[in-house]
Amino acid sequence: MTLNNSTNIRKHKSQAFWLFFPAASLLAALAVPLTVWAVWSSTGWPAGLLGSGHGHELIFGFALALVAGYTLGPQSATLLYPLFGLWLAARLSWIFQPHSLLAEILGPAFALLLAWHVVPRFSAAKKWRNKMVGPLILLICLLALAFWFSSSLYSPIAAWLPGPIPLMQSAIVGLLLLMTFMGGRLIAPAVAGTLEKKGIPLEARVQPRIEGLLILVLGSSIFLMAFPAANLLTGSLLIAAAALIAIRTLRWKLWYCLERADLLVLALGYMWLAIGALCTGIALMQGWLPAAALHLITIGALGTLSTSIMLRLAWQRSHRKPPPASEVFPIAALLAIAAISRFIAGSSPFSAPTLLWLSAGTWALAYLWITLRLLFLAKHSKNRRK
Repeated sequence: MTLNNSTNIRKHKSQAFWLFFPAASLLAALAVPLTVWAVWSSTGWPAGLLGSGHGHELIFGFALALVAGYTLGPQSATLLYPLFGLWLAARLSWIFQPHSLLAEILGPAFALLLAWHVVPRFSAAKKWRNKMVGPLILLICLLALAFWFSSSLYSPIAAWLPGPIPLMQSAIVGLLLLMTFMGGRLIAPAVAGTLEKKGIPLEARVQPRIEGLLILVLGSSIFLMAFPAANLLTGSLLIAAAALIAIRTLRWKLWYCLERADLLVLALGYMWLAIGALCTGIALMQGWLPAAALHLITIGALGTLSTSIMLRLAWQRSHRKPPPASEVFPIAALLAIAAISRFIAGSSPFSAPTLLWLSAGTWALAYLWITLRLLFLAKHSKNRRK
């Protein structure tokens, strides 16, 4: 194949994140306030966001779209758009007709097809720590299938599986591990490069021993989280993981990077992982419902890290520089308000409607802004290439 032909093929491929990131952000912005409305208004609409439905959409809809955008890279239109169409059809069918056979099939179908295309990308890794990314993504995708088997009216083995909520909680711990690994691999070299320009050596970069321990500890927690009888052990493992994440973050010496707003916000998202793991671990060991603490992971950590990574990638592609402080700090502040207010609302959040609406509103505002910024940056990037 000639060089010109290779160049033409690359030009006809589209970056997956320009498609999946704005769509995921819009889903996040709409799903949370609609969830609150469905209960608060007593209308039960939209039905797919009631009960565990909103968690289903934010984990197996929103989070898997983030995985797709971040890992698929440039793809041909014949692969990218049908895959995106399947994701969109799964979201619409679940939100509006969650108990239909179509809705229960499309979601797992997207998850499995995504795994089919993404997991082999990590098979060439040599170190065992790097090899775990593919199986971890596959596990999260398979949990979408397990959720279907455990909750579907059409499933013949539902009685043999953990319930939908324990499986969803396992998926959250899976996301915790995925964010811990990929966040560390993103932050460490960026901090090291910034410090090297200042003549400051950074010996603690990836920190393989801590990373390996985190993989083992959180990997075990994914399995144990599905079984309430193991709550004491799961809680202790999550508390240990929180300590390891905090130590790893401190060893990056981020106080020397105060001029890099994007790195500071990424580090804040990483610390949300520690806070969420700690509070979830304490809740499990005390016999409390972990729902409020888990939202520190899904709102504080996932929210801050996902918005930071989406903006960082979009700004690098469109402007060849990181996003400015005026953009990342307000988003991080909105998500911090959302996480803290939802945590304070507790395990019965509808008894504290002001806090719940505050959480939903600040979350929605942050992701609406991200959606608009991604669309604007995509247009700028397209014009720049002309």
